[in-house]
Amino acid sequence: MTSKTILDIFKEITTIPRESGHEEKIVKWLLDFAKKHSLPAKKDEVGNVLITKPADKGMENVPTIILQSHSDMVCEKHPDSKHNFAKDPIKYEIEDGWLIAKETTLGADCGIGMAAQLALVIDKTIKTGKLEALFTVSEETGLDGAEYLKPEFVTGRIMLNLDSEEEGELCIGCNGGIDTTAEFKYSLKPQTKEFIKYKVSVFGSLGGHSGDDINKNRVNANQQLARFLYKVMDKHKMELYEIDGGNKRNAIARNAHAVFGVAASARKSVESIFNEVRENVLAEFAIPDGGVQMSLERVECKLKAIDENTMASLIYAAVASPHGSYKISDTIEGLIEISTNFASIKMKPNNKIVIGSSQRSAVVSERRWMAQQMEACWALAGAKITHAGEYPGWIPNLDSKILEHSKKVYKRLFKEEAKVIVTPAGLECGLFSLKFPDMDMISFGPTLRGVHAPGEKLNLASLDKFTKFLQELVVSIR
Repeated sequence: MTSKTILDIFKEITTIPRESGHEEKIVKWLLDFAKKHSLPAKKDEVGNVLITKPADKGMENVPTIILQSHSDMVCEKHPDSKHNFAKDPIKYEIEDGWLIAKETTLGADCGIGMAAQLALVIDKTIKTGKLEALFTVSEETGLDGAEYLKPEFVTGRIMLNLDSEEEGELCIGCNGGIDTTAEFKYSLKPQTKEFIKYKVSVFGSLGGHSGDDINKNRVNANQQLARFLYKVMDKHKMELYEIDGGNKRNAIARNAHAVFGVAASARKSVESIFNEVRENVLAEFAIPDGGVQMSLERVECKLKAIDENTMASLIYAAVASPHGSYKISDTIEGLIEISTNFASIKMKPNNKIVIGSSQRSAVVSERRWMAQQMEACWALAGAKITHAGEYPGWIPNLDSKILEHSKKVYKRLFKEEAKVIVTPAGLECGLFSLKFPDMDMISFGPTLRGVHAPGEKLNLASLDKFTKFLQELVVSIR
């Protein structure tokens, strides 16, 4: 197995639509792939796929290994991109040793893991015991595939999860999570006729993964939009006609905008406020998120205004809303133990504004406390609150046999120690640890950057090391 084989399979995967909740085409492609290579395969009722490589002759008594990744991807793109994730192949290029998608997410999370599994099960040059390549659906939106996986679907009790994003790290634990939604019901009123209209936008920020990147001090576009609107509303009579920010719950909000109106006499003041906020934002985030931009432009707008009470409540709560890393672990150096992501602001049909957020911690009480803080903030503003999609953390097993073996293999191959970590992100291993209490698991992968945001990229040199390590690990397990 070579990294070129993995990359070639991954490039084919990038041509297949696989947004979370719409994995029908990738599921069919996986089953066709298995048929093409004469490998047993099956699909369960939710769309999980298992492709099996039978044990080679003389290897029948070797423990079965499950290779696992998820088949869906986060579909994010720049606002001006015309890319259609439902039908268009991902556009990528190689730049300075990275495979990168500049307008969209690349889908290396977790497409490169998928490709590695497939490269292993079709390789006839290496001798292994039974391999079970498990591909789960809708990981990015709720870990649905893992949640509904029936225990009898797989037989192995060693799992190599290929959904980590830093080569040289062996992950043995992760945070769990819960989603919190706040919903406003608003009424509409006619515009004040003499008001002038503006569109304010926050754009160009890095965004990123709401677990792995939440402590990197990146711009949350929702917060900075609210920051400006708050200052305008505090000084002038204002009407709000349109607001939109962020997108996926597991992605930091990169873009946000609002259309609002003020009296013509407030023009100079509003533009001065904007310049002040813009200068502050650009200065404050120059190092961690230097690409962020803000714009203010006069526009025409015929939409009715959101009622004043809802407008004020929304803006106040958006300014006050928790976001970011909340607690660093006392026991695991550098681990983000609790975090929350103020993910999105969306206007919906029937005069609703919906706020999406997610909270993470491996400790049940801590993530629920973080969710309660989010609830309290938005409930005080008059929103209706719901919590859903809770999933468990993965408690580290420091006595793991596969961990000890993996550390030895890595040291033998590369003459350096692998770093053992617990990730602040969520992994399906948390659910698998409950579903299969006797499962011995680790997670690892090549180096990815910009996951869950346009510009996502895969480091090709790290792919070479990942490939060598994965193959040696699989063939050395006895």
